[in-house]
Amino acid sequence: MTFRVKSAVRGFGRPMTLLAGVALAATVVAAPASAAPAPPQPSRHHFSAAAQSFVGATTVPERVARLNAAMAKLPKEAGAYNATKLWNQGITGAGSTVATLVSFGDDKVKQVLDEYSRQHGLPPANVEVLQPSGAVPACTDPGVDTATCQSWGGETDLDVTMMHAMAPAAKIVVAATPVAETQGFAGLPEMMHAVDYLTEHRIADVVSMSFGTTEENFPSFESIKTLDPALERASRAGVTLVASSGDDGPSGSYLQGPGKYPYRVASWPASDPNVTALGGTQLHLDANGNRTQPDDLVNVADNGFSEGAGLSKAYARPSWQNRVKNITGSTMRAYPDISMEGVQGTSQSAPLFAGVLALAVQANHGRLGQINPALYSKLGPKGTAAGIVDVTKGDNSQYGVEGFKAGPGYDIASGWGTVDASVFVPALVKAVR
Repeated sequence: MTFRVKSAVRGFGRPMTLLAGVALAATVVAAPASAAPAPPQPSRHHFSAAAQSFVGATTVPERVARLNAAMAKLPKEAGAYNATKLWNQGITGAGSTVATLVSFGDDKVKQVLDEYSRQHGLPPANVEVLQPSGAVPACTDPGVDTATCQSWGGETDLDVTMMHAMAPAAKIVVAATPVAETQGFAGLPEMMHAVDYLTEHRIADVVSMSFGTTEENFPSFESIKTLDPALERASRAGVTLVASSGDDGPSGSYLQGPGKYPYRVASWPASDPNVTALGGTQLHLDANGNRTQPDDLVNVADNGFSEGAGLSKAYARPSWQNRVKNITGSTMRAYPDISMEGVQGTSQSAPLFAGVLALAVQANHGRLGQINPALYSKLGPKGTAAGIVDVTKGDNSQYGVEGFKAGPGYDIASGWGTVDASVFVPALVKAVR
């Protein structure tokens, strides 16, 4: 089994030069004196428990076992979201390409996904691994934190499995970068370079980002926007960008050391208006995959964490959110925009929705572009007629920080709610044309 691995052939101009300089200057934005963070310690990516469970799993059977343990409901999720109705109509994601953007990746990802698929009656996957921002080190290389690297491998395996389970005929690209994304700018210049590579080479129709960093962890709120050019170029090229909303409720991790902010913060790139942000809900299914009750928000009591939701301090409310300004009560960008199953973290929700979008790309016979304007003006307000399923129960309060509550219609906690793919996909195709 071989991979076709590409290396960066050239830079992409000003954004990389600018971002590299900014990354070196990253500092903590001071929190209130009463909430001073712990003494500085190395910053780390906030991994879900599912991704962390891959630490020490180095063989394909071990990694598949971790997938099976973490994704107990996954084989039923396509049916729960009515994606199988689209499959029966020939809409399986064929001809579409969806990418996951990750640090390090997993060099065994295709073997892992193929074995998982064999066990669960899915077809073999079409997976390509790229290294557009430079050669990716092995988890055992000097200077590489093995646990972090292996957790990113777990994140990679989880992402591609969810994409494949929702859109089994879509091509999947793993865009692996050589620097770990942690908090602040660390690792993000390489990731944005990878986005540019995917855009310039017309590789991906949809890009999923299962990571996030607290806005307060950048040198300034304005400095965050230096990351936007790559996302803007992707959007102009018709690429749809999705990102997980986070797993810290209304709070977020400090730049250095343990602990969370004791007040509401936002997570980037979920807070970025260039992306569609995915919140986390939980499906309640019986043994046959049928819903036993409506979906509600992922919450601390049931899962040990809450899904991320909030208001950006960096980005003003985009025009397409003007329709909900009286609900948000803010002049700033609110997120998430929509939600899907996230009991393994919202790093589960984003690739699941990316899989739904892959189905829509096939149905549209081409790329969808930025879907948020259509979501807010044409789909969300129509509710179930456009495949939008309201989420009315749940609260994402966590770490002593008051969060946001789900309620009828649009709300900050869940966005417009979740989806019935069999109705949402054709409605989305009609809305973006």
